[in-house]
Amino acid sequence: MRLGKARIEPLSDAEATDAQKQVLAPFVERNFVLNIFRTMARHPGALDRFLKWGNYILGKYNTLPERERELAILRTGFNCGSGYEWAQHVVIGKRAGLTGEEIARIKTGSASPGWSSADAAILDACDDLTRDHFITDAHWAALGHHFRTEQCMDLVYTVGQYTQVSMLLNSFGVQLDKGLVLDPDLDRRA
Repeated sequence: MRLGKARIEPLSDAEATDAQKQVLAPFVERNFVLNIFRTMARHPGALDRFLKWGNYILGKYNTLPERERELAILRTGFNCGSGYEWAQHVVIGKRAGLTGEEIARIKTGSASPGWSSADAAILDACDDLTRDHFITDAHWAALGHHFRTEQCMDLVYTVGQYTQVSMLLNSFGVQLDKGLVLDPDLDRRA
């Protein structure tokens, strides 16, 4: 977490306009209105469009297997210093098959022993993309040994999406939802 309090407060039900209520309705119906969505609902048109792409990244059309997608999201969130993103996706990553031990090793990246060559290729690509916004030839070739072209493309899309998500979470000061725990390695509050 970069900020100890929100720069943009999550929208309360009482202050929501009709447009804001409409964009939040699917979350309200599922009783799953997270702080990120309540914050982004302050700009309902942007949230509506954001959700369309986000649903691709987290949905069935993303060709990356769930576990590998979550590996990429967690490494991206860690590299971007997003405590909120990390906390949310630790839970999702475990449901997708990542172990607690693997999640701890994501922080170290591919240098941590025990990764398969496919997992290491994902971690290296995430590091390239979050550091230089470009996957090196060596790391692209390593990805190509394990993943189809569409999967490599979806990896870039996923890292790009979660770099953006991390930027907005950090900059808007979105605070953790109830029940989530801030990883001490991502506590960057002043």
